[in-house]
Amino acid sequence: MMNAAVLSLLVGSAAAFAPAQQGVAKTSLDAMPERMWDKMVDKTERSASMPFLPRPINLDGSYVGDVGFDPFYLSSIPKNFAGFIQPPQWEDMGEGLPTLYWMREAELKHGRVCMLAWTGWLAADGAFGPVPFRFPGAVYHDVPSSYEAHDIMVAQGSLGFMLFAIGFIELCTSAAMVEVAKGESDREAGDFKLDPLQFLKGKSKEEVDNMKLMELQNGRTAMLAFSGVVTQAALGGTEFPYLVPYPNVADVTW
Repeated sequence: MMNAAVLSLLVGSAAAFAPAQQGVAKTSLDAMPERMWDKMVDKTERSASMPFLPRPINLDGSYVGDVGFDPFYLSSIPKNFAGFIQPPQWEDMGEGLPTLYWMREAELKHGRVCMLAWTGWLAADGAFGPVPFRFPGAVYHDVPSSYEAHDIMVAQGSLGFMLFAIGFIELCTSAAMVEVAKGESDREAGDFKLDPLQFLKGKSKEEVDNMKLMELQNGRTAMLAFSGVVTQAALGGTEFPYLVPYPNVADVTW
């Protein structure tokens, strides 16, 4: 009786270490969903700017200034951004606004705003001459610096008009985006046909693309430059050239 009990325990222990049936494992593998990653990258190519990463699927060089820089693969996320600027009932009209188009539009807009903002910030602080460029009147000339101007102008009321003006411009420019989303226009991202000095008139496609590249690169630089100026001013360097006034390096605490 004792021998039979011991034998049954040994058989049960051996069964616990027996390999699982191959049919069950194959069924589980087949049931695994397709990875989104496989649709977001081109595994056969490397990013031109980050060769240790695969190329984002949408960054194929068709856009001016595209060097494949997207380490978080945001441009590869499939999404229709038309819902941000138009009623839901229009979303089924046309192809919508794909991710890359929306991001290029945003990049150009932020770059253009920062080029203006950096120039205006420095001009108001007197970086381009002995006299700061400001609106006439003591309410503007008595502002200590561009960094402090925001809070002062909010309290004074001037920024209310600026908010209205910016909102009106955004409303007007959104109409062009709606036309693209509905398939009524083949407009390129960021193109508002604004060329009052005729820089692009009579230029070849190569020359036009070179001008677009210069604008894009200056915009990218301006975004970094404006961020740097504001950061330095917030740390205490409110006067041009915005050097933080540390009296002694030994006094700096990290």
